[in-house]
Amino acid sequence: MSKQPTLEQLRAQIDALDEKLQGLINERASLAQSVASVKRAEEGGEPVFYRPEREAQVLRMVKERNQGPLDGEVIARLFREVMSACLALEQPMKVAFLGPEGTFTHQAVLKHFGHGVTAVPMNAIDEVFREVDAGAANYGIVPVENSTEGVVTHTLDTFMESGLKICGEVELRIHHHLMIGPATRRDSISRIYSHQQTLAQCRKWLDSHMPNAERIAVASNAQAAKRLKDEWNAAAIAGEMAAELYGMEVIHRNVEDRPDNTTRFIIIGKQDTPTSGKDKTSIMASGKNRPGLLYSVLEPFKRHGVNLTRLESRPSRAEKWNYVFFIDFEGHRDDPDVQNLLAELEADSLNIRFLGSYPKAVL
Repeated sequence: MSKQPTLEQLRAQIDALDEKLQGLINERASLAQSVASVKRAEEGGEPVFYRPEREAQVLRMVKERNQGPLDGEVIARLFREVMSACLALEQPMKVAFLGPEGTFTHQAVLKHFGHGVTAVPMNAIDEVFREVDAGAANYGIVPVENSTEGVVTHTLDTFMESGLKICGEVELRIHHHLMIGPATRRDSISRIYSHQQTLAQCRKWLDSHMPNAERIAVASNAQAAKRLKDEWNAAAIAGEMAAELYGMEVIHRNVEDRPDNTTRFIIIGKQDTPTSGKDKTSIMASGKNRPGLLYSVLEPFKRHGVNLTRLESRPSRAEKWNYVFFIDFEGHRDDPDVQNLLAELEADSLNIRFLGSYPKAVL
C-alpha cells in the first residue's frame, strides 16, 4: 500500500505547480502583446482589441473541457481574470456603468470584463450612453431587465435616441441584504432605504419582517448604503459589494422574494460583433398603426423558425399612440434564417432598426 504524502510534500507540489502556472500565465500575456502588435500592423488606425465573440468562445471551451474538482463556472471566472489582465496589456479600457460604485451594475462590469478595466461610474443611464458615444469610455454597461420586475424602460427609451450597438450581455444573480451602519440602533429602525426596484423585489419579506418601517426609494442601492453612515434609525437593502465598500454590517441575507432573482445587463459600444456560434440579436420594429400590425411583426418569426426571447412595446417619440417594439431573438444577423426574417419584415412596410447581434451570456 502506497504511503500517503506528508503535508510538507503536498505543499511542495503546490509550490511547484504555482511556479509553472505563473510562467504559463506570463507566457500567455506575452502572446497577447504579440497579438496587439500584429493587429496594429495589419489593421492600422484604431484596431479593435476587445472581441466579445472570441472571449465567449474561449470561456465556453473552458467550461466544456473542465473535469473538476473545481466547478466550471469557477474555472471560467479564473480565466476571465487572466484574459482581462492580458487585454489590459493590449489596450487599457474604460467601461462606463450606472453608478455609484458598489451597485449591481458595477458587479456586472467586473463579472463580464474582469478587474483589468477601469470602471467609470455615471449618474444616469443616458449618461452611460453619452460617455460611450463621445468616446470617453470604450464600452458601457446598463441594466435592461429583471426576472422579477421586468424591463428597465429607461434603457429601452434611450436606444430611441442613440446609435450605439449592443455587443454583449451578462446575467447577474441578485441577492439583496438588509444592512445597518455604525450608528444604527437595531431596535429603532423606522426607515429602509433602497432603489425602487429593489424594494419591489423584497416586498413580501418586508411586509412579513418589517411592516412598520417606512420604505424610501433612492437613486441606487449603493447610495442607500452610503446614507446609513450618520443615521441611527435607518437600514438599507443593497448587495454584498456595497456593504463591503461602505463598511456596513449585514444583519439579514438574501431578503429578495424570489431565490432565482436575476438581472440581465447589456454591453453597449460602437462595433458590430461577428458570430460566436451561440448568439442573440436585438432589433427595434415600428410601423404605421394598422389592424394586424403586431401580427405582421410576430408571424414571420414562427414561419422562419427563429426563437423570439423577449418582446416589449414602448410609446414612440415620433407620433402619439404609436409604439415601438423591442425584440430579442436567438441567432446572429449573418445567419441565413435571420437575414430572410429581417428582409421580410422590412418588405412589409415595417421600420427595422438593428441594435446588435452578440454572444449569449456565458457567465
